[in-house]
Amino acid sequence: MPEVNQSRTRLSIAMCTYDGGRYLAEQLASIAAQTRAPDELVVCDDRSRDETTSIVRRFAETAPFPVRLYVNEQNLGSTRNFEKAIGLCEGELIALSDQDDVWLP
Repeated sequence: MPEVNQSRTRLSIAMCTYDGGRYLAEQLASIAAQTRAPDELVVCDDRSRDETTSIVRRFAETAPFPVRLYVNEQNLGSTRNFEKAIGLCEGELIALSDQDDVWLP
């Protein structure tokens, strides 16, 4: 895991997932390709029934930044899931990411 530069503003990405396996790998790759890597990616999964959490775990093994995955004990719905993800972020700046986005560098 790369060392985090403490002299710059810490950037977190809050991502919420639910059965997003069809799109998720492409979004994770696009986050990793950004010109400014985040200091962390916080993923809150809302009890997916597909391969979503496996995709996140595999990505975390080689990601160039820390990835923290949380799986909700019960389905929270989109709004409360994002509230949870934001609350778990440690950065001063927080970017919100949907599971089916693709970010350009």
